[in-house]
Formats: sequence, structure tokens, C-alpha cells
Amino acid sequence: MFTGIIETIGRVSNLKRDQDNLEIIIESDLSNELKIDQSVAHNGVCLTVVAVTEGTHTVTAISETLNKSNLGKLKEGDLLNLERCMQMNGRLDGHIVQGHVDQTGICTEVIEKNGSWEYTISYDPAIGNITVEKGSICVNGISLTVINSKENSFSVAIIPYTYEHTNMKSLKIGDTVNLEFDIIGKYVARLTRQKI
Repeated sequence: MFTGIIETIGRVSNLKRDQDNLEIIIESDLSNELKIDQSVAHNGVCLTVVAVTEGTHTVTAISETLNKSNLGKLKEGDLLNLERCMQMNGRLDGHIVQGHVDQTGICTEVIEKNGSWEYTISYDPAIGNITVEKGSICVNGISLTVINSKENSFSVAIIPYTYEHTNMKSLKIGDTVNLEFDIIGKYVARLTRQKI
């Protein structure tokens, strides 16, 4: 379980294919604190640490993960938002995030707003996911508040701190992002579609 509050940014230092799997080696200030078997969200995808060396850690993404997230498009040098799983005695500063990407979206607009940034993300509504105005959304692992909620898109406003301390600053129009929709909203949407 995660909160969507990013701890640090990691940089992809190496990628290795092993059959259908992708081994991702990441350099970060967090890597030395990690342990093998620990769960860490990478751009919002919960992955298990399989190796730790000086200043790097390694995770493996299987084909299911690569097909449903933007991790399959990673290149060496790309930036990843990193968050360790939440501690049960800590504050939930963001919202409840499972680290299970529901689908990807595409950045369709970036507007600089004199001290903040507004990003518009489009997604395929046929999968059944929804957003609501002022509801929560997780974009590349970042807990954000929805504005301009529409059937197939939404926008988020980014404050300077989030812009500087996540990979939002490198997000461009046309880039693919990982989306995890609010867990409560998903259950409500599912229940309203079922006959009672």
C-alpha cells in the first residue's frame, strides 16, 4: 500500500531483457536504504527489489506489467518516481494507492500558469475507469487532485514542489503515463453497474 507521495526520483541506469521480463536497474538516493524483497512503487507500479548494490537497486517487470504500464517504454536515463510502501503508523498524506496500474493515459496538453502547471491526460473510458471533479488520481505514482473531469480525460494542477521533486518536469505532450484510479471510486462504479 502506498500514498502517492513521491520520496525521490530514480534514474534508469540499465535495462536487461530476460525472455519476456525486463530487469530494470535504477540509481537513486533511496537505493542504499532498500532491502531485497521490499516493495517499491516505480512510476506507481509496485515492484519487488531483487538486488541492491552501491547506489542502485534492481527490479523485474514481467510481461503483464510491461503491457499495462509505461515501464515497457523505458530507456536508459529515464526518470522514475519512487515511493516505498507506507508504514501503518504513519500519516496518509496522499490517498490510498495500491501500486496496481489500471491503464495508461497520454499527456495531451501542458500549460504553464505563472508559477504552476496544468497537465491534461486522455485515457480510454471503455475500460470502465472514471474520474470525478476534486477526486484523487495517481499519475506515474503521484497522488493528485482531478480538475476538468471528462469522460475520457482529466487535468491536474502541479505546484512547484511537485514539479521539481517528481518526473512531471520531464513529461511532454504525447508521453504515456501510468494511471491508477481511486480505489473507492472503482468500487462505487462497479457496484452501480451491477444489478442489485
